[in-house]
Amino acid sequence: MTEHSHLDPPRGRRIDADREEMLDLIRSRGISNELVLGAMRVVDRHLFVPGPFASRAYEDTALPIGHGQTISQPYTVAFMTEALGCTRGDKVLEVGTGSGYQAAVLSAMGIRVFSIERNLELLGAARKTFDRLSLRVVTRGGDGTVGWSQHAPYQGILVTAAAPEVPEQLLKQLADGAKLVIPVGDREIQSIVVVTRHGEDFERVASAGFKFVPLIGKAGWGK
Repeated sequence: MTEHSHLDPPRGRRIDADREEMLDLIRSRGISNELVLGAMRVVDRHLFVPGPFASRAYEDTALPIGHGQTISQPYTVAFMTEALGCTRGDKVLEVGTGSGYQAAVLSAMGIRVFSIERNLELLGAARKTFDRLSLRVVTRGGDGTVGWSQHAPYQGILVTAAAPEVPEQLLKQLADGAKLVIPVGDREIQSIVVVTRHGEDFERVASAGFKFVPLIGKAGWGK
């Protein structure tokens, strides 16, 4: 049996402590939705981070996952998930599966998740992680900027990369009263825009000061 001093706690305890520190920081920045915080407590973020960066998984920072993509910082995940306003049983479209962490958080909240990823290598890795964790996330490869009309309307749509403007096709796939949460701006800095559908009218609220990788696709930054 391996011995550990009080200066070198077992890995599981270190992860638990790091995760609680992450959650305390997120709370201190204004996140109060306990369903969101509870999901982030049970989802092991280190399982979605490539090996060289796994030890930093619970830092409040974005980390590279390959192919020029990142896993969003925990606060950003919490902010967007809280802004989405969805709850158990709701159906949500995620544009940009990436590492799979955001989808896993939504799934842990009891949300029915449909997720699209254009990079098939990232999608394959995310699917393996979902299977490992027995998460029921429906995925497909393709251009998420045009949505996934087969399963519309959605009680929420969450986009994990930055668009130059809000894609019209995504607005059309929102249920009445539902929200689209999407980063919008140039390639350097963006605001997270929350669009709420009221019949044929759309109310928009923006929060500035975020940075995402570009959203690639027909209604994004092109190829």
